[in-house]
Amino acid sequence: MTEENDVKVTRGSGNVFADLGLPNPRERQAKARLSILIENLIDARGWSQTEAARHMGVTQSDVSNIVNGRLNGYSMERLFNCLTALGQTVEIGVMPTERENDEERVLVTY
Repeated sequence: MTEENDVKVTRGSGNVFADLGLPNPRERQAKARLSILIENLIDARGWSQTEAARHMGVTQSDVSNIVNGRLNGYSMERLFNCLTALGQTVEIGVMPTERENDEERVLVTY
């Protein structure tokens, strides 16, 4: 016999930071995506955090904070600098919103 539970499911917005009601959710999501990319690049090279720090021009504790998502105090520009130090080109594009009711967005693609 199966037991039925009344479970309410709410579809997320696609931004967990917004869903949690945190301030600056778009920036937080963009920075999180950048940190994931940085972590993937470091892992692909097989580097330790100390090696990555040397190549990126930051401290090992900075690398630890970035790859573990502790991004308070890290600006987008600082994360961009880490990416360029890892041999990536950072391209910023500006375009009009697609619909009138679109809010400001920060989109990170790779």
